[in-house]
Amino acid sequence: MDYFVGALKKYADFTGRAFRKEYWTFVLIYMMINITLVVFGLDVISALVSLVLLVPSISITTRRLHDTGRSGWWQLLVLIPLIGFIILILFLAQDSGGRNIYGVNPKAEISA
Repeated sequence: MDYFVGALKKYADFTGRAFRKEYWTFVLIYMMINITLVVFGLDVISALVSLVLLVPSISITTRRLHDTGRSGWWQLLVLIPLIGFIILILFLAQDSGGRNIYGVNPKAEISA
């Protein structure tokens, strides 16, 4: 839950890097919230939650792409039907590299 709250605290921070666990934990909690709301028939509230979490999700995806050495603009791949989404998922699932133009590897900061 700390990763989800941390992503919300950095809701408009498009700089730096986010490691895999941080990104995928955010996505998991985001999906669990929306699925739960839809199951209980709260579609309007689910849509509002999605709207509120739009900027934080774009932000953390940008930081995750930075961690793999790519620009946040790679998110536009989702505009290419099916193939773009698959390629973006592959990029987001890749492991962090070492130091890159977006900063120090976040895993190195944690283990130090």
